[in-house]
Amino acid sequence: MAFLKFDKAELVNLEYSTSREVLRSNRAGSYASTTISGCNTRKYHGLLICPLDEMGGEHHVLLSSLDLTVIQHEKKFNLGIHKYEGDNYVPRGHKYIRDYDAEAGSKMTYRVGGVVLTRETMLVQEKEQILIKITLEEANSSTKLRLQPFLAFRNIHKLSKANLYLNRQYIPVNNGIKSRMYDGYPDLYMQVSKKAEFVPVPDWYYNIEYLEEQRRGYGYKEDLYVPGYFELAIKKGESVIFSASTGEEKPAGMIRKFQSEEELRTPLDSFRNCLLNSAQQFILRRGDNTDIIAGFPWYGVRGRDTFIALPGITLTLGDVKTATEVINTMIRRLKDGLFPHTVRKGHQFCNAIDAPLWFVWTLQQLEQYIDIDIWKHYRKQLLEIMDNYIKGTSCGISMDDNGLITGGEEGIPVTWMDASAKGHAVTLRKGYAVEVNALWYNAVQQVLSWAGKGSAFYKKWKDLPEKIEVSFVKEFWLQDLGYLADYVNNGYKDISVRPNQVIATSLNFSPVSKEMKKNILDVVKSELLTPKGLRTLSPKNVNYRGSYKGNQEQRDRSLHQGIVHPWLLEHFVRGYLDLYKRSGLNMIEQIYAGFEADMTEYGIGTISELYDGNPPHDPSGAISFAGSVASLLRIGEMIDKFN
Repeated sequence: MAFLKFDKAELVNLEYSTSREVLRSNRAGSYASTTISGCNTRKYHGLLICPLDEMGGEHHVLLSSLDLTVIQHEKKFNLGIHKYEGDNYVPRGHKYIRDYDAEAGSKMTYRVGGVVLTRETMLVQEKEQILIKITLEEANSSTKLRLQPFLAFRNIHKLSKANLYLNRQYIPVNNGIKSRMYDGYPDLYMQVSKKAEFVPVPDWYYNIEYLEEQRRGYGYKEDLYVPGYFELAIKKGESVIFSASTGEEKPAGMIRKFQSEEELRTPLDSFRNCLLNSAQQFILRRGDNTDIIAGFPWYGVRGRDTFIALPGITLTLGDVKTATEVINTMIRRLKDGLFPHTVRKGHQFCNAIDAPLWFVWTLQQLEQYIDIDIWKHYRKQLLEIMDNYIKGTSCGISMDDNGLITGGEEGIPVTWMDASAKGHAVTLRKGYAVEVNALWYNAVQQVLSWAGKGSAFYKKWKDLPEKIEVSFVKEFWLQDLGYLADYVNNGYKDISVRPNQVIATSLNFSPVSKEMKKNILDVVKSELLTPKGLRTLSPKNVNYRGSYKGNQEQRDRSLHQGIVHPWLLEHFVRGYLDLYKRSGLNMIEQIYAGFEADMTEYGIGTISELYDGNPPHDPSGAISFAGSVASLLRIGEMIDKFN
């Protein structure tokens, strides 16, 4: 049975096909994304979306879509699809789709009368370029193709509107044109692999609607610019390539380039291969930097997410080289002992209290894959991190006299639960956060081990772990309830059942006993565990919100109040298998296998950022999230080691 293939009945059902999105990214940071129907439903959709250094490195949509028209006997059949006001889809090209195959990339088959035509897309690995291959499989009479590019030239978070600043001029190039809608942007080269006539018919297409943006409470109407169209004859069995790129391409080499790029793809013919392919799509190489994109389509590089995802995204694939490149890129951004929460050109706000502690955890994982002297390679950074925690750094982050780490300022959340609504943190968690201090204990113990007993660092801080352990149990352990408080602030203990405590069960060095771990895991399993991971709050809590729906404020208020975040599942599984060994394996295997069905839902071939806390646990958030994919790859690795 085909793994990632969709038939006519599914594709012509727009409710079904517009809710399933496809994504391809490359190592240059560009990506292409749309739905399996070809209808864009987000402002983040497009065929060529690139990070532009000219625009501060942020992603911009250059080519939004490409309408393909089949012409026979002077009759025109437009295979494109755009949504306009109401339930008005024009043209209705989806009715000609016969199947969609995502296993070898993105291959769509159309039938128009006696014409059978396939369309495949390929994002070039190291360049801002999309290749679209069109093959005439069957035809009983002479056939022409018309290719109509829809241009946006705008930031992914914005929408394009018709305006007087548009540059309508274009310059002919080899088998195509180059066009630049606005000053400051690069030229977009649009070329065809064989001779084609470009007919300039510049026009705006007004009020194209994006259904998902409307549902999310954002602006959802856009005007797109079409400079004209390319027209060419095509014979039965012939393939032509349309290329859109920020650099000029040689038409004669397009077919060969498409084939060579195709050979680099991981076939999406199994659950495991889908995870492997998805993991590779998060890797970004620009200049001297190698980074991990936190998620698609709207996230960039984030410090905390990088370290949480890195072992799963790289080490489980055996890619130690990329892992070390990412680590070395991140340590160049270390400032006052902290890593940036979000990496933006010319902007660095270091308010992720736990990012340096996840860095230590990442180095622990690295040691499992290669023989490396961590202290020799990263001594300087480890000392900077430890010193700044102990003496204090930005955002109120410092070590108290009892050895615990405190952090957070009014209105500035510093843990991973950092959602805000109307300018106020939904889960501020100021003071001692449970996962932060579990990670802190793990980091101190590990750095002491790396430094060695003869070092000055060891002699100075060898008594610190015992102090942290005593204080951790005193502040967090709820003896009568049998689990850990989520945070403690000036004597107040938040006894909400949250998943953050599970981190204390999965670390190499833990401040809690084996019996405490068992109690924690039992509570988490009973109240938080779902088939898609851990809820962020127990349904028994009055503040629980189990559905991630509504406008931005409504979603932010539910984000950490019951919504499932799959990245946490890795730490539950690690703690659970460490405790129950093979007797716990069957349950873990069932949860892992349950994600296979998600390969044909929401983001095709990948794992989403979030799931509803309530059944049936619908996916939501970013369609592809590094932490989620990494978590499943790590769980798969744990299962393999047992088996």
